[in-house]
Amino acid sequence: MKTREQQLQAFSNLLDIMDELRAKCPWDKKQTIQSLRHLTIEETYELGDAILNNDLEEVKKELGDLLLHIVFYAKIGSESNSFDIADVASTISEKLIHRHPHIYSDVIVENEEDVKQNWEQLKLKEGKKSVLEGVPTSLPALVKANRIQDKVAGVGFDWEKPEQVWEKVQEELAELNEEIKKGNIETIESEFGDVLFSMINYARFIKVNPENALEKTNKKFINRFQYLENEAKKLGKSLHEMSLHEMDVFWNEAKKLYH
Repeated sequence: MKTREQQLQAFSNLLDIMDELRAKCPWDKKQTIQSLRHLTIEETYELGDAILNNDLEEVKKELGDLLLHIVFYAKIGSESNSFDIADVASTISEKLIHRHPHIYSDVIVENEEDVKQNWEQLKLKEGKKSVLEGVPTSLPALVKANRIQDKVAGVGFDWEKPEQVWEKVQEELAELNEEIKKGNIETIESEFGDVLFSMINYARFIKVNPENALEKTNKKFINRFQYLENEAKKLGKSLHEMSLHEMDVFWNEAKKLYH
């Protein structure tokens, strides 16, 4: 691994490059905080893909892309004397020290859950009116539900045992089934949402990240279905021309390859 001096030099080089690009490159000169936003979101998702694929070489590259965006935002901020990269680093350093009193002060914690509860309590003391203020409104619904549940659990609003949460899942499923029988579309949607919310909550109790779990299932299904498509092509058929039994044979083969 690089020494601390080498790491700092590499970061300094990046800052110098950013200064030069902002001064000389027509595209970089034109960018604003607003124009970079969607690109940053895209880069974050690409990093997420690399992490799920456990491709460390790609993780390194995507972290570089994301780091560039952070430096870019700081450069733009410095041009209006709003903030610079030193302010960004100092702000997060101060926050980390303040929110880890078990490391930098005399607070004693027993485990990870104590740390999470202290974290949420400290944020409320910092002036937040609600523990849910920190949940971005633009998060995808599944991720948002997970964050909501995690945050309220941090202040003690939680179930005691996984079995209780599973009972809640079963209760919500029964309510959904009842509304399906009645045929009320709006109520069905509401109850279906409750089922998803309770399942996401249960995932937290069994130490499963629901977003990761679903995305891995998405990738697994894509791989299996594309195997099915390729095998159909070898037979000179389209999927429309194949019977369900024929497709099922290849699907079972795919399940052995991708699981």
